Amino acid sequence: MEKVATIRGKIKAISISKERGTQKDNVPAAELKVGFGIVGDAHAGNRHRQVSLLGQESIEKMRAKGADVSAGDFAENITTEGIGLAALAIGSKLRLGADAEVEITQFGKKCHSGCVIFQQVDDCIMPREGVFAKVTKPGRVKPGDTIEVLPTND
Repeated sequence: MEKVATIRGKIKAISISKERGTQKDNVPAAELKVGFGIVGDAHAGNRHRQVSLLGQESIEKMRAKGADVSAGDFAENITTEGIGLAALAIGSKLRLGADAEVEITQFGKKCHSGCVIFQQVDDCIMPREGVFAKVTKPGRVKPGDTIEVLPTND
């Protein structure tokens, strides 16, 4: 059976950090810049992993295992809700809020050694369910904004 992504979801939280290797803090809004990522985030830059996304549903899986975690704790920039990130494909495009758009470039990543979350429950969901994207259209986003999977041009 083929996975089909939910067409619409919402932004649950937006998180940034000033330095790499530190926990991200939730912010009330963020500016996405083409070819860069989120203005003010230490992980932004001209690379294929400009913005990271993780579903609230993934965070809930970790809570069910006993991890004391919330939005931003996995170093994700955008915590989503109801979008079905795992059902997307590399190259899928998402509209965030009214204007911003991102293109999925990578699924998962190698976990940092000594990850605090892994130490809590001997597991971490980000390497399996985290998604990375590059910004293709600029815009301002905030929690509560809609996320829409855009149709592909196939």
